Amino acid sequence: MRAIVQDEYGSAAEDVLRLEEAVARPTIGEDEVLLRVAAASVDRGTWHIMAGLPYPIRLAGFGLRAPKPLNPGRSVAGTVAAVGPAVTGFAVGDEVYGTCEGSFAQYAGAHPGKLAGRPADLSFAQAAAMPISGTTALQAVRDQGRVESGQHVLVVGASGGVGTFAVQIAKAYGATVTGVCSAGKADLVRSLGADHVIDYAQDDFTRGDQRYDVIVDTGGNRRLSDLRRALTPRGRLVLVGGETGGRLLGGSERSIRALALSPLVRQKLATFIASENAADLVVLRELAEAGHITPAVDRTYPLAETAAAITRMQDGRARGKLVVSV
Repeated sequence: MRAIVQDEYGSAAEDVLRLEEAVARPTIGEDEVLLRVAAASVDRGTWHIMAGLPYPIRLAGFGLRAPKPLNPGRSVAGTVAAVGPAVTGFAVGDEVYGTCEGSFAQYAGAHPGKLAGRPADLSFAQAAAMPISGTTALQAVRDQGRVESGQHVLVVGASGGVGTFAVQIAKAYGATVTGVCSAGKADLVRSLGADHVIDYAQDDFTRGDQRYDVIVDTGGNRRLSDLRRALTPRGRLVLVGGETGGRLLGGSERSIRALALSPLVRQKLATFIASENAADLVVLRELAEAGHITPAVDRTYPLAETAAAITRMQDGRARGKLVVSV
């Protein structure tokens, strides 16, 4: 099969990723399925797995000195090509989406517990954009933010992969949503249903009069004191990742401080690691089929240009999600 291959860690995609034309197809276990990959997508985790940074990610099973996965692809959409003898619920020919290892390839092995049927009326490219970013947004809005109808929700980084889903999910839950992004991406955020859009270069939402019941911060660089100032007295702050570039903690220092401070204040300061699971993929599918969420796909790249997709994401130029078509 054709596949993107990575032998060593590195921060520049063009330096460590290459296309191979004759890679052996994955061998699946009794409880796994083999997918014929149609599309995969890029997210922040893609770069972290590729770079091996921050260092603790290497201890999470991705390899200490060199990467274990064939490539850093995780989100996937495709067709079931084979099933292990212990697999139930999926059959050859089923169209699915979810997460796996090495999705930047023509075939990938996956666990059924991280797959669900592809949403009707969504292309494979759109479906591939949803698994990790959509699941993270769902858990941020529903589980951590506990967003309810009538609340005021602020999404920082509203034009990014997680942010575009968070805006739509919060709207689906009945909230009044304000998105924070650059001026050039304001039209995208409005098209997703945001009631208000703030250009972070012109207005500082932490200094205004508006207070929010829930803030979902996917930006990763605002001070906790600033974010708390924009919350209601019993509001909820949800931190989704952190991108300060540290090699050891990679920006998680802010999350650690939030967890330590939260028990001492009336506001709830939360951070979390998203759980990849089939149940939430089903929820996302239902939201998509009901017309509440539509993946915002910025560009689709051929497999040979996977490195370019990762570079565009890392540069912050993407409007929504970047997809690799296999």
